[in-house]
Amino acid sequence: MNFLHLKNGLREIADNYKIFSIDLWGVVHDGVSLNPRAIEVLDNLKKKNKKFILMTNAPRPRQNVANFLSKLNFNKDYYQNIFTSGDAALNSLRSNFHGKNFFHLGPKRDLDLFIEFKEKRKSKIESAEFILCTGLFDEQENDLFYYRNLLEKYANKKMVCTNPDLIVHRGSKKEYCAGSIAKIFEEMKGKVIYYGKPYPEIYKDCIHDEKKVLVIGDNLNTDIKGANNMHYDSLFIKNGIHQDEFASLTSDNFDEVFDKYQVKINYYQNHLSW
Repeated sequence: MNFLHLKNGLREIADNYKIFSIDLWGVVHDGVSLNPRAIEVLDNLKKKNKKFILMTNAPRPRQNVANFLSKLNFNKDYYQNIFTSGDAALNSLRSNFHGKNFFHLGPKRDLDLFIEFKEKRKSKIESAEFILCTGLFDEQENDLFYYRNLLEKYANKKMVCTNPDLIVHRGSKKEYCAGSIAKIFEEMKGKVIYYGKPYPEIYKDCIHDEKKVLVIGDNLNTDIKGANNMHYDSLFIKNGIHQDEFASLTSDNFDEVFDKYQVKINYYQNHLSW
């Protein structure tokens, strides 16, 4: 066991780091309400003049996420700290996919991601050069077989996935994300290009000082694996997306789960707190 429980809060180690990459969904909020203890962390980091990035696997531009957070009464001063997987994907679309036709696989609310490319959007997959996957057509769906049937003829096309997350919890309800569809596409031998955690582009786009970075998140597949990939220290929030896997374990047995996901952590908390 090579990790520490921050029983007294993040303040124990805050002075050791210059930059904090903090996950939004699952750490700062649960899709329904804000976590007051996490908000206290942001406020204290600001008081200490620490740089923090609210890095989220959301397949939409920063402003769309800010609009959502405004409904939760999130502090507007922190909107400028948001960076999304949608932002990272948009940067790539401008440089690597400019002028190519695409089919959008995802909900209508994600249309803002590619509004500047709207003339290249095709209504049929067969007419597109690549598939832009931002999620399920209907986020309330729980049947992924429809997407297997939809995509099985088109595994020869590339897919751009703007959210590598497999699932999120909206309050107590589970919702599938774009990563679940991308995983199906890969099982068909389709090629997927991912933007977002744990892939390096999202970090390179917004973290330019690679020293003394602490990544804070609840997802071992994205937050913690991303930290490991970039050789950053990590603080794992245990009572998030993986809470059921840790429910019956003591800290002496946590490595069973970390080994399963092939990740290592430096610190953990049950909930992010100062």
